Amino acid sequence: MTNKKITIAIDGYSSTGKSTVAKQLAKHLSYTYVDSGAMYRAITLYAMQQGFISDSFLDKDGLVSKLNDVSISFIYNEGLGFSEVYLNGINVEKEIRTLKVSQLVSKIAAIPEVRMKLVEQQHAMGINKGVVMDGRDIGTVVFPDAELKIFMVASAETRAQRRFKELIEKGEVVSFDDVLKNVQERDYLDTTRKDSPLVKAEDAIEIDNSELSLEEQFHKIVKLAEKIISKA
Repeated sequence: MTNKKITIAIDGYSSTGKSTVAKQLAKHLSYTYVDSGAMYRAITLYAMQQGFISDSFLDKDGLVSKLNDVSISFIYNEGLGFSEVYLNGINVEKEIRTLKVSQLVSKIAAIPEVRMKLVEQQHAMGINKGVVMDGRDIGTVVFPDAELKIFMVASAETRAQRRFKELIEKGEVVSFDDVLKNVQERDYLDTTRKDSPLVKAEDAIEIDNSELSLEEQFHKIVKLAEKIISKA
C-alpha cells in the first residue's frame, strides 16, 4: 500500500449519518475531517443572532452584506476526539445542532453568496488531499475530482427516528412528528434549490444504511477507501 493520500467526498440526505462515518473514516486513515454542514449551520446561527432570519422572515441582502464578518474554524478537542466548530472565535458546537437551526439551515444554504464563500473555504481545506468531507455537494461541486465519492441514503422515517433520539438525548423537548416534518422539508429544499442542489454524482457509490449498523457501514466504506488508496 502506498502512502499517497486521496480525497473522500461523502454526500447524502440529512440525518443519514454522514458526519458519524466521516469522522470514523478520517480517524482510521489519519485524514483531516471537515463537516461542511456544520459550516452552513454556523452561518445560520449567525443569521439568527443578527436577526437576519426567523421562521417567517429572511433578510438575504442583510446577511450577504455581513458575510465578510463571519469567521468559521474547526478546533480539535482531544477529549472528544473530534474538531468542534467555532463561530468568530466562540465554540458553537452545541448551539448549531439544535432543531431550530435545523429548521432554518436549508434556507441559508440556498443563498448563492453563502455557498460561494463556504465552497471557497472548503476548496482551501482540501488542497493537499488527505481529507474526508461530508455535505450535500462535496462530490459534485466542492471536489468533483475526489477519488472516492459516497452517496448516503435512508428512508425519511429512519432518519427522523435517529434525529429524534439524538435530540432527546441532548435534552431538547421535541416531538417525532416535528422532526419527521423537518427531515422531509429539508429533503425538498436541498434537492430543489437552484444553486448546487443535492444530487448523486455520476461516479458516486450509493449506500443505503436504513438496515446497516454503524459498524457495518464503517467497514463497508473503509474497504472501498483502502482499495482506492492501495492503487493511488
